[in-house]
Amino acid sequence: MRKKMKKEMKSAVVMILSLALTGALLTGCGGSRQSRQDTQQESAPNVLPETAQDTVVNEVETKQDGAGTEPAGSVMDEAGKPAEIVVDEADAEPVEKTDQAAAGYEDNFAVDSKTAKEFAEKVKAAVADKDLEALADLTAFPVYVGLPDAGVVETREDFIKLGAENVFTEELLQSVEMADIENLQPSMAGFSVSDERIAGINFGVADGALAINGINY
Repeated sequence: MRKKMKKEMKSAVVMILSLALTGALLTGCGGSRQSRQDTQQESAPNVLPETAQDTVVNEVETKQDGAGTEPAGSVMDEAGKPAEIVVDEADAEPVEKTDQAAAGYEDNFAVDSKTAKEFAEKVKAAVADKDLEALADLTAFPVYVGLPDAGVVETREDFIKLGAENVFTEELLQSVEMADIENLQPSMAGFSVSDERIAGINFGVADGALAINGINY
């Protein structure tokens, strides 16, 4: 009887030791698995949640969009927003304006009737006042003057030497005074300030501007 009890106790002890050993093994395996999982989580790259990823993608697309792209050379204010740049008109460089009058006329046919009339009025005023200086200011030299012993006058000084009493003849005065300058028509020789007499004053384009080019008698 006693031997039987010892045998049963020995069997129970063996069973208890087996259970203890099995539990230890299971605990070790669980810890190993947990450690392996922790290691994998630490070594895995940081992955944003889906909502965060969507936010980042939207921000990138917004910056790449033309409406959200900051213009090159823009000035930012303290809040990080593009600041308005005000240009003082006084400091702005003037825009070069080039019209036909400023650039110069190519020929007599490029002159409009209004401009031709305005120049003819100056000619008529100088002749009416017998102002040789004013007439010389309107003349391009050399100029043809149809007076005896005159011909082609090379310079302003030579023109003034002709004398007002010789240049402003009675026939020239009357012809220029009666000339119709409302609708002057251009020709190769220019425009004529005359009442269709031989005497009169011609003007046309010289170096891009209007000037007297001949005085006929």
